[in-house]
Formats: sequence, C-alpha cells, structure tokens
Amino acid sequence: MAISLSIMSCNRNNKVDGVYRYYMGKVQNYDIWIIDGNQVRLKIFSSFLYGGNEQRYPFNPKGEIWIDNAISCEEYYLTLAHELNERHLMAKFGWKYITAHDSSLSLEQTIRHSNEEICQAHEASLKKVVATDYNNIKEIKSLPDSIQIKNIYRIPMGTREGVAIWIVDGYMIRKNIYPDFGFSGNDLSYHFIPPKEIWIDGQVSCDETEYSIATELKERKLLEQGKSYDDAYSDAIDITLKLREDMAKLVKSHFRIAIPDSITMYAGTIDPNEK
Repeated sequence: MAISLSIMSCNRNNKVDGVYRYYMGKVQNYDIWIIDGNQVRLKIFSSFLYGGNEQRYPFNPKGEIWIDNAISCEEYYLTLAHELNERHLMAKFGWKYITAHDSSLSLEQTIRHSNEEICQAHEASLKKVVATDYNNIKEIKSLPDSIQIKNIYRIPMGTREGVAIWIVDGYMIRKNIYPDFGFSGNDLSYHFIPPKEIWIDGQVSCDETEYSIATELKERKLLEQGKSYDDAYSDAIDITLKLREDMAKLVKSHFRIAIPDSITMYAGTIDPNEK
C-alpha cells in the first residue's frame, strides 16, 4: 500500500475505550500491545494499519508498540521487528519516516529469507511421518503409510518448556496431510507432527496466538501424563479460558487513548518528498 499523508481532526477531550486486546510483554524495553485495529480506524485514525509507534502516530502512547489484531501470527513477528526498527531510527538518529519505513521493509525481507532457509533445513532433517491423529485416523486414505513433510514450516518461534514452537502453513496441512487440522496441534495429538513440536497455523490471528500455544502446551503435558485426548483437550481449554479472563482484566485496567485535535500519519519530522 502506498504511503500517503493523511489527516483527521478530532476533539482533544475525546478519549477512546476498547483499543487494547492483548499484552505481549516487553521487547527492547517497549510494551508490546496487540490492539483492535478496527476500533482505531473507526474512532481515531482511518488510515491506521499493521502497527504503530509514537514516532509515527501522535496518539500511540510513548513506550508502546502497537500491532493491529487484523494481521495473522505469521506476519506479527515481521511487523513487530518493523515497528521497533522504524521507531529506533526516527527517535535516536532523526531519520525521516519514509527512510525509516523503507529500512524496516528491508529488514522484513532479510528476516523472511532467513526464516525460509531455517524452515527448509529443518524439513530436510526430518524423518518420514504417519499422517494420522491421536486415534490413528488417516483422513486422506490415498496417502502412503508414511510421508515426507514438505512446504509446511514458515516461522521458528523458539522453544518453550522444551518444546519447539513453529508457525506452519495450515492450508497445506489440510490439503495434503490432514483436512481436519484445527489451527494448532502438538506431537502427541497428531502423529504427523515431529517429536517435541507444537504447530500454530499461520492463519491464526496474532491476538489468538498465545492462547493457542498455551492450550497446546497444557494439552501435551496432560497427554504425556496419560490422560485421554478428550480430557486433556477439555482441561487445556479451561486453562486458556482463565488466561482470557485475566487478560480482559488487564486490558480493562489500561488507560484510555486521548485523541489529538489533528492527526497526521507521522508524529516525527518528515519530508513527504524524500525518496
């Protein structure tokens, strides 16, 4: 989408609720918040998209990085890296927005290519797997007894509790391996997921990602302890519900967003003609 200089006039005393969705914690001393992009576009600034920082948007509180909940978990980490880099270049070095934005796009490309190399190497290292679930059900009957995983992995998310977390291509899984793959899974619930891995479908929204990971970690632990799949799944969902309730309380306690009289796309000093 082309960059344009947009302005919206608002009442200075107007404050907006319902912006915050999920607190992701601190990264580089900044509070990372997933926010309701629709509410921002509806009530604050119609041109808001992807993410923001206080160097770009005057309504973005200082010390906070905003990520639009409309983006998928697959794009979340790229957007976060973009916003952190953009804010750093503008605040510390006085870069114009356009230049900082272009630099951040280049950083995204570097990360995308690096992720691709990591995922290809990981797939090449894997043994063949069986395309069945916990109950040994194979949904695509035409598949051979064992298959090679190919073009599934998208982004490595590190390790939690000794389990590797990966963002994967859910469309390809449902097309070529298991049609009922439900947006996330672990190695003890799906036999086609390699040992000690959790898969998160890249189509999951960024504000649902942590709930999905928490569910899979809990379910996997209960399965490891010998619980039936149905009981493990049910208990894991209950744990996640508590996390949702706690996050709702945290979000409600966060301050409201004050809207300036005049909003431009850029809070910092810019030259719209700069290449």
